[in-house]
Amino acid sequence: MYDIIIIGAGVVGCAVARELTKYHARVLVIEKNEDVCSGTSKANSAIVHSGYDAKNGTLMAKFNVLGNRMMGDVCKELDVPFDRIGSLTVCDDEALLPELEKLRERGERNGVEGLRVLNREELLELEPHIADGIVGALYAPTAGIVCPFKLTIAFAENAAVNGAEFLFDTEVKKVYSEDGVWRVATDSQEFTASAVVNAAGVYSDVFNNMVSQRKLHITPRRGDYILLDRSAGGYVKHTIFQLPTKLGKGVLVTPTVHGNTIVGPTAFDIEDKEATATTAEGLDSVIAKSAMSVKGLPVRQVITAFAGLRAHEDGHEFVLGEPDDAPGFFNCAGVESPGLTAAPAIGVHIAGLIKEKLGLQENESFVAERKDILDPKKLSIEERNELIKREPAYGTIVCRCESVTEGEILDAIRRPVGARSLDGVKRRTRAGMGRCQAGFCSPKVMEILRRELGVDLTEVTKSGGGSYIVNARTKDGE
Repeated sequence: MYDIIIIGAGVVGCAVARELTKYHARVLVIEKNEDVCSGTSKANSAIVHSGYDAKNGTLMAKFNVLGNRMMGDVCKELDVPFDRIGSLTVCDDEALLPELEKLRERGERNGVEGLRVLNREELLELEPHIADGIVGALYAPTAGIVCPFKLTIAFAENAAVNGAEFLFDTEVKKVYSEDGVWRVATDSQEFTASAVVNAAGVYSDVFNNMVSQRKLHITPRRGDYILLDRSAGGYVKHTIFQLPTKLGKGVLVTPTVHGNTIVGPTAFDIEDKEATATTAEGLDSVIAKSAMSVKGLPVRQVITAFAGLRAHEDGHEFVLGEPDDAPGFFNCAGVESPGLTAAPAIGVHIAGLIKEKLGLQENESFVAERKDILDPKKLSIEERNELIKREPAYGTIVCRCESVTEGEILDAIRRPVGARSLDGVKRRTRAGMGRCQAGFCSPKVMEILRRELGVDLTEVTKSGGGSYIVNARTKDGE
């Protein structure tokens, strides 16, 4: 029997897992996909929001600002790329300038620091490529950018080092309470626990509604994105938002921590909780709407497009904690934007509630720090040469676009909660994220996975499940 079972290994589930390992508790994280960060958390804007947009007094506002304040220290502890570049919310209509002042006032009531409304001349000094029709902007210096893959993986690795267990390729089918014990039935076996954390993203309403009469409804909101090559890096230096609507903050343009430029998302409410395919309509909309805030964006340098689903709760609010009629069941539901920003604070909050509920004692041996995969590109020539002498795999380039070495890929596979697929390697090392989008490096990465995992090449997948790449051998032998 476990003390706590967490359903879902996205950024919130992994943040909760890490915080729970600060106490003496047996923690199990169950994920239906083959890796962490395989659902909503893998496909978003990678923005650390300042917190001006959420309505005053909401959980969204509270945990956005708390998470923003925590992000720098958390990323330093876990060795995750983070840059507080600031954001600009632009306005293209003189009549709507008062809306910027309203956002500033709302943000200040939420506790956001440093907000200023800029005129066009001030804005052009910061962003010379701003669209001709823009007349002003709200500047939020505390906003930033982070790598959502690295953050989620870091939470998971640190949780695992501190004792949390992870179970992948396992789908939760039923959750129920019996004789004061929570039972979690999966497609392979049943587990028991004193408490359950529901961090299932777009499926969080399904599990809540199994155990509580206080029903939730989550609408998958699809957002399409395009990613520009690094050669387009630096075209904008801040995250550039459009004035918010009821569907969100519009199409944004922002740098990434890895030097690319990302543009999106759209906002299409759909029914299918697995529908993450892009559409021509969505991508055309991204390009057209981006021109409303940034002119001359080099969209011919798009290297990939993708779509993600946001878990939109009908009340547009985070649902956190125990329902009145399901003690020991802790919701992390409706965690859409600014969920990535809020994740560290939500982790602390939910773990604190469970600590009080179960009477958990502090884990004196908790290890707070974690080091990311070594990147030889950050070393001096002398240091890199010494590294290659000690470990020759760091002298073999596997991904030419991103200059990823075999040594980095081996590290990614051998780590706690390590990579088990091409996408798992990609999210940890960026092998396959460059201009050719894995066109050249995939065969070599597959061979490394085959060797390290001790499986046949026909068993290596792109992203787990049935995503096999090699169907059969055409001849015997290796």
